Amino acid sequence: MIDHTGITVTDFAVSKAFYASALAPVGYTLVMELPASVTGHADVAGFGEAPKPDFWVTQATAQKPAHNVTIHFAFRAGNRAQVDAFYAAALQAGGTDNGAPGIREHYHPNYYGAFVLDPDGHNIEVVCHEPA
Repeated sequence: MIDHTGITVTDFAVSKAFYASALAPVGYTLVMELPASVTGHADVAGFGEAPKPDFWVTQATAQKPAHNVTIHFAFRAGNRAQVDAFYAAALQAGGTDNGAPGIREHYHPNYYGAFVLDPDGHNIEVVCHEPA
């Protein structure tokens, strides 16, 4: 089981605002923020369901694995309306469409997801596995 994870971003303020808006529809909020003076290396923001952050954003050079492949994170939604709301909020917050909300039957019949590229090009998904 994964306890927490995170990414590095090139513009901390822009990405912090993006994730605060984009993840609100699935119940994520900015739970904790620590400046570089505390961490010893960079500003960090922890998002999640209070009281525990489980998705961290860190100011640094954005991660780009070999062959310029983006990093992919998928957040689980409890219903399809949350997927739709994520997609709209993420685009409004400056994300780029990478797959509108819809069924992806190649995964399974109830896989309803949406994909948006964040300000650094990371592929962010929200998915619901429940029937309509």
